[in-house]
Amino acid sequence: MSELFYRNACSSTNDEISDVLLYPQSNFIGLYTFNQIKGRGQYGNSWTSAAEQNLAYTLAVKTSCIHHSDFLFNYYTAIAVQSYLANLTEKIVKIKWPNDIIIKNKKVAGILIEKKKINQESYFIIGVGVNILQEKFDKISNAGSLLTQTGEIFNLKPFAEKLHLFLIKKLNNIPNDDEVLNQFNLDLFKKDEVSVFEIENVRQNGIIKNADKNGEIWIELESGLRSFYHKEIKLLY
Repeated sequence: MSELFYRNACSSTNDEISDVLLYPQSNFIGLYTFNQIKGRGQYGNSWTSAAEQNLAYTLAVKTSCIHHSDFLFNYYTAIAVQSYLANLTEKIVKIKWPNDIIIKNKKVAGILIEKKKINQESYFIIGVGVNILQEKFDKISNAGSLLTQTGEIFNLKPFAEKLHLFLIKKLNNIPNDDEVLNQFNLDLFKKDEVSVFEIENVRQNGIIKNADKNGEIWIELESGLRSFYHKEIKLLY
């Protein structure tokens, strides 16, 4: 069972999802808007989105429904969003570790997952921001939209409704840990390519080898193979 709610505007769908968690029998409850005023990204970063051009969507999932580690659940959520966009656009869509979605070297979607206890029930709060119709971004930005990267114009409301149903279907059928990890690495952005990274404000070349089940990424640097957690290393692209 699932419910999907819409708001003309809100501060953050991740923050305001608690207002609509009124159905204790529902395992999946969604909230979306095309006018998010105070969107949040990973580690306190902001997610800026032009009004009526992009989607801010949050899905609340009861933790009792998920039998994977937090890291693998995070990976699988990125896989699900990547799959939806790949099927919709018929383009090559990649996952930039840990959970940004990339088309033609531009970030078109980001994911923020939090755990919250609301009305005595524990939830994964999955926030997904998708740039859909926006055409102009900061000149130094790595951001793009489905329009800029594919040339296609999507109707916002059907896009949101179909994403909601797609994610619920995927989250009801999560494969085993090995399959999740293999699929994530298969779609990993810049895997096995020479790339430039920033580590403690120093730039150096390296090659992404794989992401592991503990949420770390392994990179072959000139000094050897090393693993990193998020924010310990930055991929420059």
